[in-house]
Amino acid sequence: MPTDSKMAKFLQSYGYDLILGSVAAIYVVMAPYTKVEESFNVQSMHDILYHRHHLDSYDHLEFPGVVPRTFIGAFIVSVFASPVVSIISCLGFPKVYSLVAARLVLGCIILSTLRFFRIQIRKKFGNQVETFFVLFTSLQFHFLFYCTRPLPNILALGLVNLAYGNWLKGNFYPALSFLIFATVIFRCDTMLLLGPIGLELLLTKSISFWKALKYCVGTALLAVGLTIFVDSIMWKKFVWPEFEVFWFNSILNRSSDWGTHSIHWYFTSALPRSLLVAYPLSLLGTLVDRRVPFFILPVLSFVILYSKLPHKELRFIISSVPMFNLSAAVAASRIYNNRKKTIWKLVNMVMLAFFAISAGCTLVTFMASYYNYPSGYALKRLHQIGHPANVAGEEWVHIDTFGAMNGISRFCEDDFPWRYSKEEEIVVEELRNQNFTYLVNEHSSVDGYKCLFYEEGFERLELRRGFPPIVLVKKAKVYLHREMKKEDPFHKKWPGC
Repeated sequence: MPTDSKMAKFLQSYGYDLILGSVAAIYVVMAPYTKVEESFNVQSMHDILYHRHHLDSYDHLEFPGVVPRTFIGAFIVSVFASPVVSIISCLGFPKVYSLVAARLVLGCIILSTLRFFRIQIRKKFGNQVETFFVLFTSLQFHFLFYCTRPLPNILALGLVNLAYGNWLKGNFYPALSFLIFATVIFRCDTMLLLGPIGLELLLTKSISFWKALKYCVGTALLAVGLTIFVDSIMWKKFVWPEFEVFWFNSILNRSSDWGTHSIHWYFTSALPRSLLVAYPLSLLGTLVDRRVPFFILPVLSFVILYSKLPHKELRFIISSVPMFNLSAAVAASRIYNNRKKTIWKLVNMVMLAFFAISAGCTLVTFMASYYNYPSGYALKRLHQIGHPANVAGEEWVHIDTFGAMNGISRFCEDDFPWRYSKEEEIVVEELRNQNFTYLVNEHSSVDGYKCLFYEEGFERLELRRGFPPIVLVKKAKVYLHREMKKEDPFHKKWPGC
């Protein structure tokens, strides 16, 4: 009986965390690879874990990217992941297991901050609202999929969750401090959330202007000093990374080089896809509880302000999802409590139907994302053939820009005889003059090389009659070639292209 009582208490305290953590862990294990958006932090975590103080071996010095990024997030994740990575290395497992470990650590950090926010939801709105909050979060693909991806937006999300929790708790000055840290160190655009929240707190006289100014200036100076100190060492030059990002994206508006969307895109595409059933319910939540607009209006203003920037991506507003889920949970709780009344009974049935539809959408979206890393699977397939015993020299693999952007990182690399090159200035016609044994690229044919196989990637969703009504359409995305002059050490019959 005492054991059962302890288990019951444990599940009562951490049951929701286990649910959310399990879903996030499934996403990591099933889709362990990363995309170009995550490349800086992924490569940084790899270099911190494997190269440690040997800065000259770090990837960012050879491939610095468009703008510098901070190492602080990579340091935090690497510190917690290092014991597991040490065990993985001692056991001789491939380095991709270390990537899984690092991503799981990041997910634990983000979900721990979400737990703090969730506990404040329970204290302010009740257990039932908390339950619906967890239900919405677990049914939404993007939040739990992204929470393990080492993006600057996700590193900032952890601090935003802490700010939300303190906001609900009434600790307004610490809430502002967390938002300033997120703005200065990880994502400068968090200021678009900091501004509306700070303004609302001033207008409602929840904070004193001069006391807030003292807090904000002190926190900002501390954060600026920290990021300049750490990142100037790592970049080997004086640098404040997020200021350079702000200058590049906002002042120069160079982010538009990566594509633009219409001004309403966040409201007509990104939020409906990320929130699913919680999207309409979040609007209803502002009407059924007078406390909700106080928290929703600044977050809504954040999305509106962000809509002014032409370049848009869902991850840019991922930090708004927890607060919209809170509003939706309040509405769902009200609908559930009134489900025996005539009109509310119908609304409750519609809500349950949308829960089922949301689960279906999440499954389809996950399957599409699973096929979004073709180059990672291509390199894994090459490695899985095994190390040939009769190969004495190095086997060089060249990875083109497309391959590096769609699943391959340094965590995907293997030991001898494999060597890797990401040299970008080589045109396709010149590859035959290089000393590469294998090529991983987007071209179906390359002079001097034989195409061994290709990996398919997600292309689009297609509606059709019958079952299933939605089909994932895939096409060849990445090709693996072997130099014709060299014998196949594996003596394997490849499928070809």
